[in-house]
Amino acid sequence: MRIAYDVTPLSHPRTGVGNYVLGALRGMADASAGSHELVAFGPVSIRGRPLLEQALNGVPADRRLVTVPFAHATRRAWSRLGRPPAERFVGGFDVLHFTDWMYPPQRSGVRATMIHDLGPLKYPEKLHPRTVRMHTANAEQARNCDVVFANAEFTARDVVETLAIPRERIRVAHPGVDPAFRPDGDRHDTGRPYAFTTATADWRKNLETVRAAWRELEGDLALLALGDLGYVPHERLPALYRGASVFVYPSRFEGFGIPVVEAMACGVPCVVSSHPSLDEAAGDAAVRADPEDAEAIAAAVRDALARHDQLVERGLAHARRFTWAETGRIHLQGYADAL
Repeated sequence: MRIAYDVTPLSHPRTGVGNYVLGALRGMADASAGSHELVAFGPVSIRGRPLLEQALNGVPADRRLVTVPFAHATRRAWSRLGRPPAERFVGGFDVLHFTDWMYPPQRSGVRATMIHDLGPLKYPEKLHPRTVRMHTANAEQARNCDVVFANAEFTARDVVETLAIPRERIRVAHPGVDPAFRPDGDRHDTGRPYAFTTATADWRKNLETVRAAWRELEGDLALLALGDLGYVPHERLPALYRGASVFVYPSRFEGFGIPVVEAMACGVPCVVSSHPSLDEAAGDAAVRADPEDAEAIAAAVRDALARHDQLVERGLAHARRFTWAETGRIHLQGYADAL
C-alpha cells in the first residue's frame, strides 16, 4: 500500500495529537518493515516547517510538504472548497489518512481519519468557537470515511452514539509509550518530595481541584503542575515523572489519557480521575478518585503513597501493553480491510 498520512499537527509544539501522529507513523514503519510506502504530507507554515522536519527525523517516510503563508487558513479553505484533490500534491495512493486539522479531497483510494475524543462536540461551551467549528467539521467528515480510528473503546462508543458511524467501520488503536518512559534515567529534583500533575488551567484538565486537594494535604508533599511550568518539551517529561512520589491526573474528560500510562512506565504510582474515559489508561493499576471532589483526591494521594510498591508493579505491567508498533499494526490492518 501507498499511504498518504497527514502530519500537519507536527508543525506545532507537540502535545497529545502530535505525539500520536508521530508514534503511529513510526509504528506503521516498524510494523510494515518496508512492505508499505508511507508518505508524510500537508501544507505547513514557514515557522512550523522546521518543527515538523525535526519531528520526522529518522522516520522512513517520503515527505510531500508544502510551505504556505497562513497555513491554518489554507488547510481549512482546501477542506471546504474540495479541490484540488490530494493526488495533485502527493501522487497516487491507496490510502489517505487525515487528522483533525483538515479533511483534504481525494479522487480515489481508502479514506481514513482518527478521532481522539469528541470533547468539542460534547462541551462546546467550554471551548473557543473556532475550535468547536473546526473539530465539528472534521468529526462530521468521519462519516464519509471507509475506516475511522479511535484511541480507546470509550471513544469508539462515543463515535457510534454521537456520529452514528457503524461500529464495524471503527478500529481502536490505543496510543503507545515511547521507550524514553522507563524507570531508570534522570530524575527531576525540586529539593523536596513532590507530586507531579499534567493538569493545567484548561477546564477539562482540572488544575483548580488538585490545588484544593493540596490544601487538604497540609504541606506533606509539594505540587508540581505542568500548568505552572508552561510548555515542556516531550523529552523532558520522563525526568519529571520519575522524580515524583506520585502522579495525579484529575481530568474531567479524555479520549484516552496517555500521561497516565507514561507515568506508570516511569515507575510512578498514579491517582487518576474516576471518569470512565480514563478506564483503559488506568486499568487496575491506579487509585481512582472523583475529579470534582478535592477531599477524595487528597485521600487517593495518601492511599497511593501507602501502596507505592504494589501500584508501581501493577503500573509497569499495565504500561507494557501499549506499544507504537501495535498501534501501527492496527492502522495497517484497518487500511487493508477497507481496500
